[in-house]
Amino acid sequence: MENLKAILEAANSSLDRTVKVTVFLKDMNDFAEMDKIYRQYFIEEFPARCCVQVAKLPMDARVEIEAIASSYQD
Repeated sequence: MENLKAILEAANSSLDRTVKVTVFLKDMNDFAEMDKIYRQYFIEEFPARCCVQVAKLPMDARVEIEAIASSYQD
């Protein structure tokens, strides 16, 4: 989540501007643990979320998160 936060901020956005999140889990049994951490970063007005179990992730990761967020306007 910290990596996602940094990527969004580098793109002139933030977690608060996130509208959709897709979570890819290697094992759906990790959902409760992932959700607990997720709720520490998305506190109010959660973005739309989809969570799916996948057979394999790059570098044998257990979780991968994709987000769509709007950028700040000057």
